[in-house]
Amino acid sequence: MRTVLINASPKRRFSASSYFLALQRLFLRGDVVSEKLRNKKDYDRILNELGDTDAVVFCLPLYVDGVPSHVLPFLKEMETFCGKNASHLDVYCIANNGFIEGKQNEPLMQVFRNFCTRSGLNWCGGIGIGGGVMLSITRILFVVNAVVFCFNLIWNGVQNGIWMDAGIWRGFFLGIGILVFLNLGVLIDIFRMGRAIHKGDGYYFGEKYTRILLPSFVFILVADIFFAVSSLFCGGIFRGWLSRK
Repeated sequence: MRTVLINASPKRRFSASSYFLALQRLFLRGDVVSEKLRNKKDYDRILNELGDTDAVVFCLPLYVDGVPSHVLPFLKEMETFCGKNASHLDVYCIANNGFIEGKQNEPLMQVFRNFCTRSGLNWCGGIGIGGGVMLSITRILFVVNAVVFCFNLIWNGVQNGIWMDAGIWRGFFLGIGILVFLNLGVLIDIFRMGRAIHKGDGYYFGEKYTRILLPSFVFILVADIFFAVSSLFCGGIFRGWLSRK
């Protein structure tokens, strides 16, 4: 079984798509190849990988209720390539957006469904994820939680001679449990899609929609604070005022 994972996010690093593909990779067996699709230079390299592939998983963000603009010309090239090589790939998709509703990704799923119909490929379904940016940040929180845990453990051991303080371990596992819970809907669907991929032969997984497991009113509050702070520190507000037009 050979599976190609295509990260089609235009971001160079720390994209939500890279996070979800890393999770998907955990539930895949056999030969798994990871590729990045950002511009025309990537086309030939990716298409060459598809020659003897059984399944391909696209992972990308939702842009204006559709796929990012750099993905559309690649799909046209892929359609031509698959037609010439009589390919019958199983195609899956993991889409994410900044809204909390995973259902917002449905138009993007329709694009891939239509693409597969036109190209003679097997549309096997996908996962639409709401709150993708916030879920991606949980991996950073995981690292922060681990660093704080190690610091507290060492500090408590040096100061008090207690290296296995139950309270520190309890706080660590509580933090991990919260992060896993927030990702639980995504983890379950990604696990199920991994099983569907291994069944092969055009097995239809369906189109599933999930989200970060957080109440909507909490999500909106946290998202507003996040975007306000990121605008200040990344120059989204002041740079826009002072930049030359």
